[in-house]
Amino acid sequence: MGSSEEKVVAVIMVGGPTKGTRFRPLSLNVPKPLFPLAGQPMVYHPISACKRISNLAQIYLVGFYEEREFAMYVASVSNELRVPVRYLREDKPHGSAGGLYNFRDLIMEDNPSHIFLLNCDVCCSFPLPEMLEAHKRFGGMGTILVIKVSAESANQFGELVADPVTNELLHYTEKPETFVSDRINCGVYVFTPDIFTVIQGVSSRRKDRANLRCLSSFEALQSATRNTPSDFVRLDQDILTPFAGKKQLYTYETLDFWEQIKTPGMSLKCSALYLAQFRFSSPNLLASGDGTKSATIIGDVYIHPSAKVHPSAKIGPNVSISANARIGAGVRLISCIILDGVEIMENAVVFHAIVGWKSSIGKWSRVQAEGDYNAKLGITILGEAVAVEDEVVVTSSIVLPNKTLNVSVQEEILL
Repeated sequence: MGSSEEKVVAVIMVGGPTKGTRFRPLSLNVPKPLFPLAGQPMVYHPISACKRISNLAQIYLVGFYEEREFAMYVASVSNELRVPVRYLREDKPHGSAGGLYNFRDLIMEDNPSHIFLLNCDVCCSFPLPEMLEAHKRFGGMGTILVIKVSAESANQFGELVADPVTNELLHYTEKPETFVSDRINCGVYVFTPDIFTVIQGVSSRRKDRANLRCLSSFEALQSATRNTPSDFVRLDQDILTPFAGKKQLYTYETLDFWEQIKTPGMSLKCSALYLAQFRFSSPNLLASGDGTKSATIIGDVYIHPSAKVHPSAKIGPNVSISANARIGAGVRLISCIILDGVEIMENAVVFHAIVGWKSSIGKWSRVQAEGDYNAKLGITILGEAVAVEDEVVVTSSIVLPNKTLNVSVQEEILL
């Protein structure tokens, strides 16, 4: 089969409700992968990146959410981007590699020559076509997207050592206690179908070991709960670590941006990164205005077509305004995500904040924070249907849904 006919399949791991706990209160209303960054659901960004892959046959979203939670979005994004997207629900945890193997028959339906595996909670430019070309040159089973980070932050991720000439993965360790390398795993991979044979091998060896243990009376006394199920296979510890240095795995280093979207604070930072990327990838999505007929726009701003923004408002940089929001006269918005149906009244100010669905902010009020994306109260978050009354200041606080604030608060979590 000629290279022009080779098909590619992409699998995006979207997790499940129990995985998004650090994303509360925002994940109380919507599955984390559907939370908007730069005006588009989080999972939209890897899906749209996959569209750039030549001969893409199918995109699969794999996770634990109920199918009904993704049905409408999968239908709309398939239609909008003209790419076939399908949601597959896992029946139980299989691990990052086991989840892939669980759906191997569906994934291999189109007889793809290569399979991309992406994590939904990763924010980057997703250089997938370039990565695929490099992977073909390397000639291995898999290629991992990697990035250089500070030595202080490296141990929060999977650290790796690669051959500086051949790019072969020589050593991999997940979240080591001592420093190994400033190159980390970005959670984006491309594999040949040989990956399924490898996963099956790991599963079979684990099953054999379990059977041997059953023959030992001493082992029989041990707790059964400590034995990992044979079909639970982790990509990092069970595949990357043992196969490093065997001329099977290679690395492709990105010099662009990369972040993990684990908390609401990081979602605000990542929204800014995606808005900046729109300048090059989708400039039509960015708003403009000079304050005459429309609001003054500073820097990268997304405004949904159905939102109503007063011409005297000043918006940006790093602002995303969702559907049916109403922004009043004299309002100032900086570094914030305004969700569906929010009303911000005259002369209110919002910066370093996420304002939840159908919330309202009264006249001359302020919703603000310092903008430390990593701190627990580094940004202010208003849950769904929070009402901030006139002339109230909300600083560095998290407010759960359906609260009314008629007095100012600072550094509080309001349950």
